[in-house]
Amino acid sequence: MAEEKHKIIIIGGGIAGLTSAFYLQKAIHEHNLPIEIQLIEASHRLGGKMQTVIRDGYTIERGPDSFLARKTSITRLAREVGMEDQLVHNSTGKSFVLVNEKLHSMPGGSIMGIPTEVGPFLTTGLFSIPGKLRAAADFILPRSESGKDQSLGEFFRRRLGDEVVENLIEPLLSGIYAGDIDQLSLMSTFPQFYEVEQKYRSLIIGMKKSAPTQPKKPENNEKVKGAFLTFKTGLQSFAEAIEAKLNKRSILKGHRVDKVTKVGNKYEVYLNNGETLVADSIIAATPHKITQAMFAEYSFFDPLKSVPSTSVATVALAFPKEAVKNDIDGTGFVVSRNSDYSITACTWTHKKWAHSTPEGKVLLRCYVGRSGDETIVDLSDDRIIKIVLDDLKKTMDITMNPDFAIISRWKNSMPQYTVGHKQRLIDIDKQLKTELPGIFLAGSSYGGVGLPDCIDQGEAAVKDVLDYLKRKDTSTGAVHK
Repeated sequence: MAEEKHKIIIIGGGIAGLTSAFYLQKAIHEHNLPIEIQLIEASHRLGGKMQTVIRDGYTIERGPDSFLARKTSITRLAREVGMEDQLVHNSTGKSFVLVNEKLHSMPGGSIMGIPTEVGPFLTTGLFSIPGKLRAAADFILPRSESGKDQSLGEFFRRRLGDEVVENLIEPLLSGIYAGDIDQLSLMSTFPQFYEVEQKYRSLIIGMKKSAPTQPKKPENNEKVKGAFLTFKTGLQSFAEAIEAKLNKRSILKGHRVDKVTKVGNKYEVYLNNGETLVADSIIAATPHKITQAMFAEYSFFDPLKSVPSTSVATVALAFPKEAVKNDIDGTGFVVSRNSDYSITACTWTHKKWAHSTPEGKVLLRCYVGRSGDETIVDLSDDRIIKIVLDDLKKTMDITMNPDFAIISRWKNSMPQYTVGHKQRLIDIDKQLKTELPGIFLAGSSYGGVGLPDCIDQGEAAVKDVLDYLKRKDTSTGAVHK
């Protein structure tokens, strides 16, 4: 008699869902497990925000453009799917902060905006003398209350003062989450800053002491490797490489999950086409509002309804080289919220990623939209292009219209880890274990927004699912091979 197979359904085909499907399939093959998987994606493509446009020799990312090289889960996955040879480091170069209509070099020795060297901090024009004196209070201020979550803004304003926060830290940190640092949770976004403060008391001293040692200068005029990696063929090609390794029959695109209900010790998954699937375990790799809607009859998901999401857009502009008269030596800039600009940042992509742009061309990638300032995302393409060009011309002296522009709108796509986020997830997880065992969450709404963070969550969900099924089999007397 054939052994009954367990059915695992993965809902959501972004990078977290793809990772879960890949590593589950791998475990099934390696250990001959009696498990069948099904990956369900509402849209007609996999990869979520990893979308790349290849046009006229340009490689243009619509969503994220890279990831931190030190987060190794993504490079490991790239190796597994045969993409390791396509990985490329960014070119290093100066980066700037735009404050009061002027581009200021990022002060040397600053780590995520926190000064660790006195000289560059004293000489920068980013802050007034009173602002610099206020930041020095960090050396004498006591630690934060132990274990208490607080906003990033509250934490950094107390340690370094408003001016350092608004002119340097806020443009850098809020850019990652497109959020309001006075709402974002310290413990869920950058808990390492809290840990440094608890250990050393002074954030400045602590960051200096705990900073990774600088790599030795490369010999033979080799270039210093940048801290970021991407794929020469674009991030979408990475998603496609993972998909190519999956069993085609296990993928269901263009189908939305409307509802999940527990029936006995299994789960019924209702699709928008009227079909119902049955699962032993589920990985919900979906945005938090979609997750809450799928599990609407379970009230412990309700706190997810109040978690905000921000709408943003990326604006890629391609020019001939001669269009940019004021060619600044660097890779891009972030914009202080106090500045009269609509863009929040600009990457000189042709300088940061040499593979992205044909010879003799310029590629600028700008960002618009953030918490409290999202209406620009809904404007027409022409209007957004004009606004972005007007902003760029204030600093770069651009004399021509772009050869073409690609605007990518990401509506309600940036989850905001507001104060208390970590505790909300702990509470939900506790309820899942008792009321909906075998349901696991993964993705950018939960434990980190970066690509490697989502991969880590996908891998963790696979381990959780396999552990759950093992316990379930043990309790029912079934035996895995």
